[in-house]
Amino acid sequence: MKKRVQDFTIIDNRQVNTEYYVLELQSDIALADLKAGQFAELRVDGTSEVLLRRPISFYDVDYKKQTISLLIQEVGKGTRQLAKAKPGDKLNMIYPLGNSFSFDGIKKALLIGGGVGVAPLLLLGKILKYNDIEPTFLLGFRNKDYLVDILSFEKYGNVLLTTDDGSIGEKGTVLDHSMVESGLSGFDKIYTCGPQVMMKAVAKLAEEKGIDCEASLENTMACGFGACLCCVQQTIHGNLRVCVEGPVFDTNEIIW
Repeated sequence: MKKRVQDFTIIDNRQVNTEYYVLELQSDIALADLKAGQFAELRVDGTSEVLLRRPISFYDVDYKKQTISLLIQEVGKGTRQLAKAKPGDKLNMIYPLGNSFSFDGIKKALLIGGGVGVAPLLLLGKILKYNDIEPTFLLGFRNKDYLVDILSFEKYGNVLLTTDDGSIGEKGTVLDHSMVESGLSGFDKIYTCGPQVMMKAVAKLAEEKGIDCEASLENTMACGFGACLCCVQQTIHGNLRVCVEGPVFDTNEIIW
């Protein structure tokens, strides 16, 4: 799909925990085939302190209603400003950017996410389900107060949880979950997004189990077009731009 620069109307800003918000955006034109793993660069208006756009993954898309949802974590000046958005406000986006997850020839997938890294996995799970592929979500959070939209994920597959303190789900990281220790039999593919240390561990596990794995990297992306080179990732094919050649990579090709 050709990249667009477009103003969306915010129709909802829903706080899902102490740091995370879901912005629902209305498009005045038909949305084309946006893919799981792709992202948009958001212009932050209303402040002179934020000059660069912010890269945000597509969280959900409703083609009939012509809406896009974005999961925002309030961590800095730009995202704090976005968290203040109100229904009726305009949000300018450049989209769609980057590549997407692949799922040809698989029947059962494990989607592993941590923190705000769960964002691209909701749309991915939705697309997998609609393509008769069974997704299982394994999601890790700091504690029960940081859970994100679990009911939304449960629409598309079984949801397994871990928290650092054991306040909900199993205690520990996603890789400490008993399902992982049982061997991961039956899964054709693993998808992951979240902190780099988690994705690196997931990639190692997938390699040990002989399961194909794709990771959506979260390198800093200032421009979204590959011009600034601040998101470059070392791979077996050389240094690649995460915003153009990624953000989704086969984990066997990443040099961590």
